[in-house]
Amino acid sequence: MLFLHGSGAPGRHPPWLRESTVLRDLLEAARLPVLAPRTGHSWWIDRIVPAFDPNITPERFVVDAVRGEIVRRFGVMPPGIALVGMHMGGQGALRLAYRHPQLFPIAAAVAPAVDFHLAMRDPDAYDDSDAYAALWPIYGDVERARQDTAILHVHPLNWPRHQFFASDPSDWRWHDGAARLREKLVALGIPHTALLEPRTNATEDALRFVTTALDAESRRLPTP
Repeated sequence: MLFLHGSGAPGRHPPWLRESTVLRDLLEAARLPVLAPRTGHSWWIDRIVPAFDPNITPERFVVDAVRGEIVRRFGVMPPGIALVGMHMGGQGALRLAYRHPQLFPIAAAVAPAVDFHLAMRDPDAYDDSDAYAALWPIYGDVERARQDTAILHVHPLNWPRHQFFASDPSDWRWHDGAARLREKLVALGIPHTALLEPRTNATEDALRFVTTALDAESRRLPTP
């Protein structure tokens, strides 16, 4: 499993894996190998983020370097890699899976910040204002950022086989984006699991989905 961290804001979804005690305990119980790289306020996008690296985009870092490290450490290759994330990392997991469904056919997101562009208009209104303010030098325009959000990367004919996202209506910052994503997937007839009602065990649901999806992928016949 590849865990993509959140923005670092205080709240119900700790950004770092070691701080997410529920997920960490579940992973240990499932004995599931995991890598959790840190990239700062990179949003896991395919644009140069100077605070992360002046030469490689966060997306290419995951697709090339991190994926290569997973192969080296664990001997695991696609489709046996699942993306999991929360908030910033949640939208990153979905976005990466939509852009590279053959490499990452499994994606699970808890409270994904799908519509991150909306917060660019008033980043100080959010607890994690630094994360949203960081989007301005990257995109320079709210509309340009919107066009790079996860929803706009959904392909009607090429999508990850297993996708899960959960969002609580009380998470006012990004719940509407998750609801709009579900509407688009339903309209396109793309299989997915979306839990958009109040939940206390979304992280457990996400990991259960991932382990089931990994088992399903292990049973698929290899492509000639």
